[in-house]
Amino acid sequence: MRKKVVAGNWKCNTTLQEGVDLAKAVNNVVNEKGADDVVVVLGTPFTHITKAIENVDTKRIGVSAQNCAAEAKGAFTGEVSAAMIKSTGAEYVILGHSERREYYGETSETLNKKLALSLENGLTPIYCCGEPLEIREAGNQKEYVIKQLKETIFNLSADEFGKIIVAYEPIWAIGTGKTATTEQAQEMHKDIRDSIADQFGEEVANNTSILYGGSCNPKNANELFANPDVDGGLIGGASLKADDFIQIINAY
Repeated sequence: MRKKVVAGNWKCNTTLQEGVDLAKAVNNVVNEKGADDVVVVLGTPFTHITKAIENVDTKRIGVSAQNCAAEAKGAFTGEVSAAMIKSTGAEYVILGHSERREYYGETSETLNKKLALSLENGLTPIYCCGEPLEIREAGNQKEYVIKQLKETIFNLSADEFGKIIVAYEPIWAIGTGKTATTEQAQEMHKDIRDSIADQFGEEVANNTSILYGGSCNPKNANELFANPDVDGGLIGGASLKADDFIQIINAY
């Protein structure tokens, strides 16, 4: 049975102390009344990872990096390798986020390298895919997203693919206040799951967690998570407020 996952993506937010305070707040509530059947992940800045791990119950809350280098090591000033991330105790890494693709020019070739290095180092990739507004308005969202998958995670073996989490993020709904309707979310999640089944078989598809990542918040989480193919969320702004994040975790 596939896991329900609620992962926060803090992006470039919070100082170290603010991040520690946020991690502690989430940890306290999760330990008191968090949903036991939901995997909770905090996607912190690199600078916060070690301190976040020190301040949460890692049996109940995982910590994720938001990116990793496409190289194993070497003269790549400012980069952080998958091995470095693993050495902190982090378990997850977010890869392919639309902001990385758009602002930093990440390509499928780059992401294939990052996927390989993440898996080699025992990290669980949370792999993002999704379409911009013009693709959605043209009605080509399915073809666009499946192409992203075919160029990257569909190059993995079935065993490797079984170690990743997929996050669908309609780019037009990130930070805009817009949210895909429950029907739109379910339709795309089902398209993704069907394409996984075509590539790797029904068993792999049925065991793959697919998260929704477009302005999910406490008001719409229940409705979104009620969809049969939505297995949780990759949460942006709402993950920066402990109370909001906990409400989303408890939306199941």
